[in-house]
Amino acid sequence: MTQPLWDKPGTRIDARIMQFLAGDDVLLDREFFLHDITASKAHVEGLANIGVVSAAEATALKRELDTLAADFASGEFVLDERFEDGHSAIEARLTERLGDAGRRVHTGRSRNDQVLVATRLWLKDKLGALESHCRAIANVCLERAAQPALPMPGYTHLQRAVVSSTAMWFAGFAEGFIDNAWRARQTLALIDANPLGTAAGYGVNLKLDREHTTKALGFARMQVSPIYAQLSRGKFEMAVLEAIAGALLDLRRMAWDLSLFTTAEFNFVQLPAEYTTGSSIMPNKRNPDVIELLRASYASVAAARTEIEQLLSLPSGYQRDLQFSKGSIFHGVRRGLGALELVPDLLVRLQWNGPTMRAAIEPAMYATDVAIEQAAAGVPFREAYRAAAQAAASAGQGRTPEDSLAIRVSPGAGDDLRLDELRARLALLEC
Repeated sequence: MTQPLWDKPGTRIDARIMQFLAGDDVLLDREFFLHDITASKAHVEGLANIGVVSAAEATALKRELDTLAADFASGEFVLDERFEDGHSAIEARLTERLGDAGRRVHTGRSRNDQVLVATRLWLKDKLGALESHCRAIANVCLERAAQPALPMPGYTHLQRAVVSSTAMWFAGFAEGFIDNAWRARQTLALIDANPLGTAAGYGVNLKLDREHTTKALGFARMQVSPIYAQLSRGKFEMAVLEAIAGALLDLRRMAWDLSLFTTAEFNFVQLPAEYTTGSSIMPNKRNPDVIELLRASYASVAAARTEIEQLLSLPSGYQRDLQFSKGSIFHGVRRGLGALELVPDLLVRLQWNGPTMRAAIEPAMYATDVAIEQAAAGVPFREAYRAAAQAAASAGQGRTPEDSLAIRVSPGAGDDLRLDELRARLALLEC
């Protein structure tokens, strides 16, 4: 391992302690490394603007940072156990290539604001991906909701309740994922603040050009208070995980439906073959493993959020405890986005079994229609309810599922899905 950035004369370094301190930090930093390089370039420009590095040094430093980014992307440069972390790797490379100019790059910044800004840039990218996945899911759901509706049972308490349809099922998840896309956008607005230049949490005795780095890195605003920059670490990461978790809660319920609907007992849905696997021992089996892991993905994100929350039992100022948040953030975000990415293709290709769903619609499922019709004709609803309950077995006499859906005229129901209204909400995200 290269010498730690904090090494000074008289320091005794114990290899075992260093290993514990570093942990798998340098490996996790591979995920954030290119963002760390990008932020370093902006920092160099800011230092040049206030005369801490010369224009020639700034040009050389930015050139070497671009080269490092290209070498990392190509695999020529490997971020590994030779370095304490990604931050020290950048400084070591610049010092090796440029000598004193490389040693100046850390002027006015700490690893505290360095990790904050790299993580913040990474989180912004991931929120963009979250919004994109949610919009894609919503689009597919709207497209399929617009297709001819197939009647199916609607359930409450996992009991057959009223007549529903595939169009209503898709429209429900469409609206959910439109909201999830908006939540991703709103979370981005929350975290879109530049912490670079807050140093270790108390500022520095240099008039850093933080306005420049804010603009150069594409942040909407500067995170003004150095103390709040440290307080926001963990808080903002949790907000991102919560936005992903919100989408995965909807996905979990969708996956639960599909898990039930693919059973022989329901037989409502046939999944694309690629979304199933075989049994290692039972030749007759095709298992909905992908659906089950989509359902399970929420647990990883919730666990990541909980781990960060537990780490945040801290006073103000930077504490090393927060190093352990990197793994949680990375694994939670990766698992969540990886699950959502698979959903649009699944929804495009799943096939409904119309005859089986129709056969599962029982006469009693029209009883609610009958009760409301009587109430609309002037019978007190509770009286109409009791009468419909007593005659539930014959409530469907002369009725079809299409009849039930056609008279369901309340906004959002079977005959008034309001798909144009949902499309308009989704389209606003494209503005």
